[in-house]
Amino acid sequence: MDKAQQDLMQAARKQLRGARYTVAQREQILRTLDLLLTVARAEEKTEENARSASQILANVTRHHNLLAIIQQQADELDALKRISVNLTSSLVLQAVLERVVTEAMHLVQDAREAHIFLFQEGALRFGASLDSEGNRNILSAPPRANGLTYTVARNKKTIIIDDLRGNPLFDGSHAELYGSILGIPLMMDDVVIGVMNMLRWSVGGFTPPEMRLLELLADHASIAIINARLHQQVANQALRDSLTTLPNRRALDTRLEAEVQQSARTGLPFSLLMMDLDGFKAINDTYGHPVGDTLLAQFAQHLNQFKRSADFLARYGGDEMTMLLPETDPAGARQVTERLKAHMQTFVFRLPDGKDPRLGLSGGVATYPFDSLTASGILRAADEALYHAKKHARGGFTEASALPLPHAP
Repeated sequence: MDKAQQDLMQAARKQLRGARYTVAQREQILRTLDLLLTVARAEEKTEENARSASQILANVTRHHNLLAIIQQQADELDALKRISVNLTSSLVLQAVLERVVTEAMHLVQDAREAHIFLFQEGALRFGASLDSEGNRNILSAPPRANGLTYTVARNKKTIIIDDLRGNPLFDGSHAELYGSILGIPLMMDDVVIGVMNMLRWSVGGFTPPEMRLLELLADHASIAIINARLHQQVANQALRDSLTTLPNRRALDTRLEAEVQQSARTGLPFSLLMMDLDGFKAINDTYGHPVGDTLLAQFAQHLNQFKRSADFLARYGGDEMTMLLPETDPAGARQVTERLKAHMQTFVFRLPDGKDPRLGLSGGVATYPFDSLTASGILRAADEALYHAKKHARGGFTEASALPLPHAP
């Protein structure tokens, strides 16, 4: 083997080393290539040698193309497996969206940025993004009514723009216009649930393998988004009282634990009101549960209108409601209860026979850290204060600190 042939073989080895072939496949290609070069460079240029060289070249070409196709298909299957695993490993919507854009950036050469918008009731809402520098969830510009993202959502079709510069879909855009972009709808049963955009630094179309993988990603993303939404709906229902639509006891326990931890970190107090609707039992016993349920639902909404945005109102059970007041000391809680009693006087409920019942509000108040250092302790202290109010001061609020006997810590 002369030096020129050695150099060619060495170059071939280096090139094959970077490709995803097995050791056996690389050796087979190198042996065939060596034989081809030997025949082609033989001094005797017979017709038979020429035919042999031509046949070997054809075999190498076919073999190389076949391996290239196999490698491409293997890469696509690997990507599909990775997509499937990553998008089904979480039921948290935000986590799903962030994994989608991460996968999108892996599927396209020269990727610049990927982002997802969710589409509901004719409006787009930003979901997630990732750029080539690793920056996440940065919205450079909101979608425009006549821009690419809304057009994809309305038309339910993929749009590919080889060169952003001068394209009418980007008229009036303040974004940096260079490179190419693809917008693909995320659909379920012919309904658009979102749009995924993929930007590249360079101009030109996307390759067929890239398009296949991006379409597969879009299909998997649609399913994952729907599953995450369903999971969230079920989770919300589990933490929501079906009658009043307020958070339930489980949600209250979770929030109360979080508030204790927050107050322990900040050193700020919080107060808890436990309230009971005076007169409810008599109405429920006289007019039946349907009327009692209607009364409770309206009572809950009346309280909900009163609370501040930072307050947390939940149905504790029966006709008992609980309101958590963040960053509120005993004096602040006292002011809230006075306003609450005045607000209760505006509550009107008409019974089926046209009568207006006399309804009132009794409550107990406990404050962290003065009445307890634990969530269960604060809840128990407020409950004991409520019991005392209903027995000795109906229509008013009793503070746990004023109870004649010490409550549980």
